[in-house]
Amino acid sequence: MNTPNKLTIFRILLIPLIVLIEIFPYAQFQINMPTYLFNGVFLSLKNIIVLVIFIIASFTDFLDGYLARKNQQITTFGKFLDPIADKLLVNSLLIILAYQGAVPLVAVLLMIWRDTVVDGIRMMSSSKGVVVSAGILGKIKTVSQMVTIVLVLLNNMPFAFIGLPVTDFLIWFSTLVSLVSGYSYFQSAKEIILETM
Repeated sequence: MNTPNKLTIFRILLIPLIVLIEIFPYAQFQINMPTYLFNGVFLSLKNIIVLVIFIIASFTDFLDGYLARKNQQITTFGKFLDPIADKLLVNSLLIILAYQGAVPLVAVLLMIWRDTVVDGIRMMSSSKGVVVSAGILGKIKTVSQMVTIVLVLLNNMPFAFIGLPVTDFLIWFSTLVSLVSGYSYFQSAKEIILETM
């Protein structure tokens, strides 16, 4: 197995760790997870730990693609697993943050529904021998989601210091880009989808 694929698997293995840290019942085990105050903004140690792991996982997303292209190690396994790893990482955290009330549930549902539809489009297209690759909007969506998650984990710092709700804007921006890119996928495979309608 080549290095890019190992990095993708490593990213997937970090996801259960992130989930465990976020949902672990600390109070039940009498574990006091400290919270810090920065210029009037609270930040928990739990979120700091998750943030560090999430940044490492997100960096492997960039690194595995870079190494695969640079060393000509693009494989079918990598093309299959890499987008799955991205969605598992991002969607797992978005679901947890929505459950905690940190981001709107409706936004998260719309993004997950979009991912499900796009996966269906890709499967249908591949069965016809057509590859529907990720467009620029899909890449913008992923980066926007990752930046949103980072800011939510940071409790909107540093923008919270000046009262700017950047996380609120970014979550809805991510949702909009997600839906528009989903429509773009549909348009590119419309003939295949509607051919037997």
